[in-house]
Amino acid sequence: MATWNVLHRVHAENWYEDVVTRWPDERARIAAITARVAERTERIVALQEVSGDQLADLRVALPDRTLHAMRYPRVPTPRRVPSSLLDGSEYLVVLTTGPSKQLVAESFANDSGKGALVVDAGEVVVIATHVTGNRRRVEQLSRLAELVTDVSDRAVVMLGDFNTEHASILTGLGNDFEAAGYAAGALPTRPPTSTARARYIDHIVTHGATVATASVDDVGGVSDHNLVHAAVIPGHAHRDQAKRPPADGS
Repeated sequence: MATWNVLHRVHAENWYEDVVTRWPDERARIAAITARVAERTERIVALQEVSGDQLADLRVALPDRTLHAMRYPRVPTPRRVPSSLLDGSEYLVVLTTGPSKQLVAESFANDSGKGALVVDAGEVVVIATHVTGNRRRVEQLSRLAELVTDVSDRAVVMLGDFNTEHASILTGLGNDFEAAGYAAGALPTRPPTSTARARYIDHIVTHGATVATASVDDVGGVSDHNLVHAAVIPGHAHRDQAKRPPADGS
């Protein structure tokens, strides 16, 4: 399974000038993102910050995959320059290589630009999520735990940008959850920029399943996040078996 925050163009223009400079033509960046998603062999891929233009490109390029999309009520607002997007809406997306069914799609009560998309993918229930990077995450993690309770008889995998480090996610979700750690020397999931330090904030979290150490793939600067993937096996394992990231985050 894999998760990737592909970076909405408006957010890039508002906050992430490095990506905008490298990719001045958003159509070319969209094509590059779609190409990277198309080459993934994981059965399930979750994407965050998908623009309407990016979503349309994915639909055309990946007709052999089942695509689920949740549109946030809040549309990103350009603050510096007019947006070049035809459809500036923002989505959470789940792609599967086999049959799957959407169960829940909701924005968080305390942030209409973040939320959860729940998909029954057969062996597991997948929750794609994007969590707010401040104190609002406490309520949001609690809501994610509630969504898991609703399907507690199933193995559940959360894939997403949690905007926080490994330990605080498990504290917020509870003792029955595990999260894939990162091997020493793994690339950061959020590479450093001129204004932000490197961080490990994109995660694969399980309930009733075992998750291996996560790998982080360099996306070549097409987004401000790298892609994270890990093998997940449905079935319970003791939480102590979940691998932890190095104490220094390296």
